[in-house]
Amino acid sequence: MPAAEEAPRAPGRPRSLRVDEAIISATLDLLAEGTSVEVLSIEAIATRAGVGKATIYRRWPGKEALLHDALATLKHPGDEVAGESVRADLITLLSQVGPANHDPRFAKIMPCIVPHLMRSEEHYQAYQDIIEPRRNRVREVLRRGVENGELRADLDIELVLAMLIGPILVQRVLRWHPDLDADKMPEQVIDVLMAGIAPQ
Repeated sequence: MPAAEEAPRAPGRPRSLRVDEAIISATLDLLAEGTSVEVLSIEAIATRAGVGKATIYRRWPGKEALLHDALATLKHPGDEVAGESVRADLITLLSQVGPANHDPRFAKIMPCIVPHLMRSEEHYQAYQDIIEPRRNRVREVLRRGVENGELRADLDIELVLAMLIGPILVQRVLRWHPDLDADKMPEQVIDVLMAGIAPQ
């Protein structure tokens, strides 16, 4: 593949975004192909990206920081909610959970990354930093529902958040149940839960 190495640059010259993208892409490609986090090396990433190791180290202090930024790119911001109803907004947000609307490498990478997250407190916290903004979007919809009377006043926001996202994430990432259609699940899960979280 053509080298993505950048030419020497004068002080103050902006770094090449093309090189950044090549390094991130190389990291994700290696993970998607089955390279474990433990085996993944800056040398292998540099070779795949067509750059020198020094180019990577000018951008990231080490593999851990590069891995964090690479995984963060797998989570796009997602579509904006219309704000018309809690049900409609939750369906929009839950439809974006898991690999469905992400980089196609997501489905191959995440099952391999999860055990590592459980072993490394640093990477677990980094993962939390990545997904927290998306969780906040669901929290905001639930809180709005409580405030406008669409949802119960005594709603446990965090528990409902887990109940909404958990089943869809498990089905999309692990394909837990072969007879369930993950694309239909957001609406199905929300309709089941709405019976319990709507005002009586």
